[in-house]
Order: sequence, then C-alpha cells, then structure tokens
Amino acid sequence: MDSTRQNKIARLIQQDLGDIFLKEMKPAIGNSLITVTRVRVTSDLSIARAHISIYPIGEMPVTADTPAGTKATKQLVINAILDNSADIRRRLGMREGKQLRIIPALEFYLDDSLDYIENIENLLKQ
Repeated sequence: MDSTRQNKIARLIQQDLGDIFLKEMKPAIGNSLITVTRVRVTSDLSIARAHISIYPIGEMPVTADTPAGTKATKQLVINAILDNSADIRRRLGMREGKQLRIIPALEFYLDDSLDYIENIENLLKQ
C-alpha cells in the first residue's frame, strides 16, 4: 500500500518527467512522442520506476550509436532514454531540488498497455 507521501512524489515526478521529455530532451530522442503513464516510488523514496509510452516519429538524432537517417523505433528511443538517464535525473533534481531532499534513482520501463489494448480491439473486430 502506497503512502500519501509516495503518491505525491510519484505525481510530482510524473509531471516533471513529462515536461522534461517534451521540452528538454529533443536532442537525444528526436521528435518521438513520449508519455509518462505511471510512476511508482519505493517506500524508502530511493527509486522511482517510470512507465513510459513511446510513439516514434521521424528519424533519430545522429549519435555514435545511430548513424544519420536511422528511423526511430521504440527500442532505439528507450535505449536513448536509458543512456541519458543520469542527465534526466540531473534535470529532475534541478526542478525538484527544493521539494525533495534526495532525488530518487530513475528506472524506465516500456509501457505496452496501449499496444495490448489495440491488439484486443483488432481481435474483437474480426
């Protein structure tokens, strides 16, 4: 059972992560649409598990891992997020530094519930 404090911190992190992905992470993830669907915080507030939904759009930015012209896929976008997780945590700390004593470590998980729902709808239509 999550405490009130855990729920408040989870909502705060969810809002700030969504804003970070929307405004500040374009150089790393390109034009992909990322939605933070759920954040769960452990009872000791040390780890935040963020479930994200990804809609890949266009091409990935050119990095050492991705050459120019590489189409964005969910796996490439999640890999870019995992590679930049320390930077995302730093940006989160800059936003929430006054409200939280310790910024929790971030773990990102791909939320495939929308794909699952779409698959069920397609099966029901047949």
